[in-house]
Amino acid sequence: MNEADLAADVVIVGAGHGGAQAAIALRQNGFVGTVLMIGREPELPYERPPLSKEYLAREKTFERITIRPEAFWADKQITMLLGTEVTALDAAAHEAKLSDGRKVRYGQLIWATGGDPRRLTCLGHDLAGVHAVRTRADVDQLMAELDAGAKRAVVIGGGYIGLEAAAVLTKLGCHVTLLEALQRVLARVAGEALSAFFEADHRAHGVDLRTSVQVDHIVGEGGRVSGVELADGTELPADLVIVGIGIIPCVEPLRAAGAEGTNGVMVDAECRTSLPDVYAIGDCAAHSNAFADGAAHGGIVRLESVQNANDMGTTAAKSICGTPVPYHAVPWFWSNQYDLKLQTVGLSTGHDATVLRGDPATRSFSVIYLKAGKVIALDCVNMIKDYVQGRKLVEAGAVIAPERLADASVPLKELAQ
Repeated sequence: MNEADLAADVVIVGAGHGGAQAAIALRQNGFVGTVLMIGREPELPYERPPLSKEYLAREKTFERITIRPEAFWADKQITMLLGTEVTALDAAAHEAKLSDGRKVRYGQLIWATGGDPRRLTCLGHDLAGVHAVRTRADVDQLMAELDAGAKRAVVIGGGYIGLEAAAVLTKLGCHVTLLEALQRVLARVAGEALSAFFEADHRAHGVDLRTSVQVDHIVGEGGRVSGVELADGTELPADLVIVGIGIIPCVEPLRAAGAEGTNGVMVDAECRTSLPDVYAIGDCAAHSNAFADGAAHGGIVRLESVQNANDMGTTAAKSICGTPVPYHAVPWFWSNQYDLKLQTVGLSTGHDATVLRGDPATRSFSVIYLKAGKVIALDCVNMIKDYVQGRKLVEAGAVIAPERLADASVPLKELAQ
């Protein structure tokens, strides 16, 4: 190694939720070796979910969404190398190559890079004014354009990011058109009843929400977006476009080094990859999940959630510290749109029946998902008690008569007994 090269007992690649939690958990579990965290962005670790919610709405400053203040990392003797990324890995030599040409030697490595936004590939995809919502820089640029007078927004993608952004932009006074290629929004993560409810609510707030539509290309003028043309020839005027069509796991260096996996990289119960002394956690880590027996690949899933990133970070840290505890956590997610708080526990993939609990007209209800009679997931809209109490039903794989689940006058905790 030359003088400019680096070395650490544990190198954490990625400074998001998972990477931050892994570093914190290492110290909490008594690890006394050197820890180096490498982050592609220039900022200290910060929370991602507020980017499409409170941060975009300017209800929270950036300082309020940082995971820990700068002094915390210094106090825990966690070294930060920001504005840098790992471009290659030599697994046999335990060495990572950085974008600035330097190399880093590691004893153990935790890969926590998450994913990059999936981009459009059509004509005009690279015009100014076409945005993702993945980083602080993405949202800062978006807010600058709103400040400059952008009022007409087209949102492509009816998942959580697209719906959350549409809700915030509507509250900020924009005219919003939301486009979803599938027959309904949230089609990959929720049942038809929940999709229909959110579609109706967005339309009631003035969003021009269109499903089963295909984008042909982005229209530009002077290098900047001016509209979106659909496959049927319809042109929608736009001052800005937000693309929320999923992510691509950032795992190229791991795959090039020989790590197993097709959708991300595969990890075992302790979050180890097939490479020696290399762990992977969070959005990029495919794993066998006890609550995913309805998944298309026999329970192998890749979860994009703060819960998964944090729990996997702790799992990897405990393994490194010599006190391994296999990953076993009930997946949970949330989404804020207008005055609605959606909380999900479990994975509804593969469900064969649903139970509606409460009345959607009251804006407070739950959808319970069953498979072979077992409770596998709940979507709770402004129903915090159902969300909290329903977790035990999912954990237990409880078998309860649908008519009892549907009776909102009976607390779920009584059915769990």
